[in-house]
Amino acid sequence: MRMAVIGASGLLGRHTVQAALTAGHEVVAIGRSKTSLMAIEQPNVALRISDMGDAASLRAALENVNAVINCAGYYPTVPRPWQEEVDAALRGMKTFYEVCESLPLTKVVYVGAAIALPRDPSGRPGTEALDYAEPPSHHSPYLQVKWALDKQAREAAMRGLPVSIGIPTMSFGEYDVGKTTGRLILEMANNTLPGFVEGRRNVIYAGDAGRGLVRVAEDGAVGERYLLAGENLTMSELMAKISKLTGTAMPKRIPLPVARLISSIQSARYKFLSGPEPTVSESAIAVMASGQFISGEKAKRTLNFASQVNVDEAIERTLAWFKKLGLVTR
Repeated sequence: MRMAVIGASGLLGRHTVQAALTAGHEVVAIGRSKTSLMAIEQPNVALRISDMGDAASLRAALENVNAVINCAGYYPTVPRPWQEEVDAALRGMKTFYEVCESLPLTKVVYVGAAIALPRDPSGRPGTEALDYAEPPSHHSPYLQVKWALDKQAREAAMRGLPVSIGIPTMSFGEYDVGKTTGRLILEMANNTLPGFVEGRRNVIYAGDAGRGLVRVAEDGAVGERYLLAGENLTMSELMAKISKLTGTAMPKRIPLPVARLISSIQSARYKFLSGPEPTVSESAIAVMASGQFISGEKAKRTLNFASQVNVDEAIERTLAWFKKLGLVTR
């Protein structure tokens, strides 16, 4: 199969490219610039430049491919109204789906987020069957964006586009150029993490997540979600592991109301007083506090997928990569 990976230079994209090659596929690696793609250059990988908002360049980048995995995830960073974040995210993906509908693709993989699923009311690990009965009431931009994009992907599948949804859980690994989830490890290593909010998480190595996304592209059913899960941990358990492996002190646990107050103050300084970007963002709070334990049984049963690298090893590999780049300054 000739498989395209959009967002190929990012954390999940790089690992998905490698997983597709290992599985024997030809790969088209798509990114926004030649510079970002240069590190991926190798046999059986074609490099193509495209912007998600540019239909013509995206159509050209997807020419002569059988399947596409879209790893170019939308992540709210600077504070702005959640409705604006949702509108921007949906516009970009609308262009993507319209281009896909014009091409003879056999599979389109949307890379979703577990936060788009409500918590299981019984407290059991979350599954793909969970759905909000109505839009989420909390106006966290990250939650609202991921819920809206999940809904959009399933609507595209209902229209006849061969969309499957792969949902990696919280991912750690090399190539975290945007310092997304790996920011926890980097800030712990540099003693700059202000604290953490308690919650339940499922953590997977990004290399395993990439393998899972390739399996979704190969054998995932149209319109179906697949949770690509690793290990279930509380945030306290995860932070204790990072503390031990970075050789730094365990950070303080911040009550959720306090974290939200700090985030609101920092956001107001950014928006109204031209202050710095918040160090405690609403998106980061949502990631830490709004999660749940996750079941990966469906992917195991239907795709024969299971994670292979444990959380400790994933943290060590991520930390080693940050050190190699000189980002650990302590």
